[in-house]
Amino acid sequence: MIRFSRPAFDRRNVLATVLLLSLGALGGGLADISGLPLPYMLGSLSTSALLVAFAPGALPADYRFPPYLRFAFIAAIGTLIGAQVDPAFVSRIPQMVPSLAGVVLFVGAAHGANYAIFRHFGGYDRATAFYCGTPGGLMESIALGEEAGADVRLLTLQHFLRIILVVTLVPTGLSLWHGEAVGSAGGMSLSHADAGFGSVPLFLAICAGGLLLGRGLKIPAGQLTGPLVVAAVVVGSGLATLDVPGPVLEVAQVVIGASLGARFAGVTRRLLSRALGLALATVGAMLAIGGMLALILWAATGENMEVLFISYAPGGVTEMGLIALSLAVNPAFVTFHHLARIALTVLEMSVVGRLMRPRAS
Repeated sequence: MIRFSRPAFDRRNVLATVLLLSLGALGGGLADISGLPLPYMLGSLSTSALLVAFAPGALPADYRFPPYLRFAFIAAIGTLIGAQVDPAFVSRIPQMVPSLAGVVLFVGAAHGANYAIFRHFGGYDRATAFYCGTPGGLMESIALGEEAGADVRLLTLQHFLRIILVVTLVPTGLSLWHGEAVGSAGGMSLSHADAGFGSVPLFLAICAGGLLLGRGLKIPAGQLTGPLVVAAVVVGSGLATLDVPGPVLEVAQVVIGASLGARFAGVTRRLLSRALGLALATVGAMLAIGGMLALILWAATGENMEVLFISYAPGGVTEMGLIALSLAVNPAFVTFHHLARIALTVLEMSVVGRLMRPRAS
């Protein structure tokens, strides 16, 4: 039986969350007007991060962004991605073998490069460098890293910076490459602005059923994967169509962006500046490795170069799925590869990480 603990009501936390989301929506709107890529997520992330960095007293000292609110919108993103799966996509899965093999190479090369940077340039101990350097599996890295004696504070900060930098740099870089805004700021959308609300009950049912499935089976990234699988089965089998009103994707971007920005609460500027420098180095190395693999596979298979690059960019699976949705670049393909990256990373660090555990004297 699945049990969901009832979140405690705290008026201060509710007001703080309303403040974050209001500023996030404002930042998203301004970013959209400015023509920035992925405007509602990056705008929301920026305003919430600025709030916690420069006005820390605006939030309660023990504030944490409500996980249930984040989970709900992660489920919405998973449903939107799953709705893009059709029989044509399923028939292409055997053709993904080369790009999935590339994920194996990416995980090994990226983890090795990151370990070297954190160990030799950051001065981190072996366990902290190893688990900070994993190219995915945030919660698993933190849990296994703590067990191995790693510095959990550094570990958490480095992984959040990895995700934030990737979701900021990738759409911005693609916009610079194209010479114009891409994604929702460029007019792309996989939700439907003119869609009515007739599909909303089905949409909510898929979200709820998918959450139960993901949590019940303890699937990796279950809040995203469960709804994705349910939506893929419902839509891909032809049982129903799912036209989601346009604001859903924008609201999801605001919520995810605000939740990421809120993670900077309590981080000192000195610690942040040091960790940020290392994060820029490791993210740069991983994007270079992913870019080279994407270039090789593009030449070998003819697969879309941008789709491959986004599939190897090591952000969070939720955030990368949201980027793929906003850029309208085969979100099911991208998410499939990111789930593979996380699964392979967890397997690799579980096996190799045994060497990082303190030896009994």
